[in-house]
Amino acid sequence: MTAAQSCEQALRVLPQRLRQEALALSPEERARTEEFRLRTGWPMTAVWDGEEHSLGGPPVGGEELEQLVELASQASLHAVLDQVRRGYLTAAGGHRIGLCGTAVLQNGELHSLRGLSSANLRIARQVRGAARPVLDGLCPGGRLGDTLILAPPGLGKTTLLRDLIWSVSEGEGCAPLRVALADERGEVAAMYQGRPQLEVGRRTDVMEGCPKAQGLMLLLRAMNPQVLAADEITAPEDVQALMTAAGCGVTLLATAHGEDESDLERRPLYRVLLAEGLFQYLVQIRRTEGTRIYTVKELR
Repeated sequence: MTAAQSCEQALRVLPQRLRQEALALSPEERARTEEFRLRTGWPMTAVWDGEEHSLGGPPVGGEELEQLVELASQASLHAVLDQVRRGYLTAAGGHRIGLCGTAVLQNGELHSLRGLSSANLRIARQVRGAARPVLDGLCPGGRLGDTLILAPPGLGKTTLLRDLIWSVSEGEGCAPLRVALADERGEVAAMYQGRPQLEVGRRTDVMEGCPKAQGLMLLLRAMNPQVLAADEITAPEDVQALMTAAGCGVTLLATAHGEDESDLERRPLYRVLLAEGLFQYLVQIRRTEGTRIYTVKELR
């Protein structure tokens, strides 16, 4: 599926008026668009190259946000309620819809959202070959080493992680290995009715919707993985789970937010990852004149 086709697939969850606004973009603009932003009282915007572009239509109404949720859930809100409690839902094709509104709490925890105020339709794209520039550096002797992918938001960490998982799982450019993926937010494999909407390879097992630390431990105990993967390490319990897995001889593959290695060293959470020597390689992503640049650095 081309980038423009992925965008058109994602647009099926938009109410008709907003869908027509988005389809009025040129094929090139649709291919570059990463997100559509809907905010009540403001025209819808499209995001590409890190900037928002107003589509110039009438302001988005609250009822249109409700229609968006109905379309994305195929009129079965109860089936996606667990996702909505976490502030998002995943539509067919793996496209992710972030939601904002008034939180309804029960026992101090988010139960649901009412009075939706904004939504972010994030287009899921399979970029086959994204890992090709880094595979040789990460697989000396043909086998993947422990790898941490580092970049600021929006530069393609998840896209690179997904393609690395696929490559290792399929044995493309490296030795084939069993991969277990803790996909807490459903952004990597994008499970829909039990099937990954984005390809992660034939030897990959996915645990979705479970907190990363718990998911990593469940996968380690139950699936006998050779590679354990997770997107966005953000909490001390995530780091502890990775340390436990490393002690069991499993290869680690993960991502983190940050600019560079010095940024990691400044943050206590990530500093532990470096001090413990959990990762052999650091992949840094940066954008230069609209082009993503990948740098592989050996940490140990």
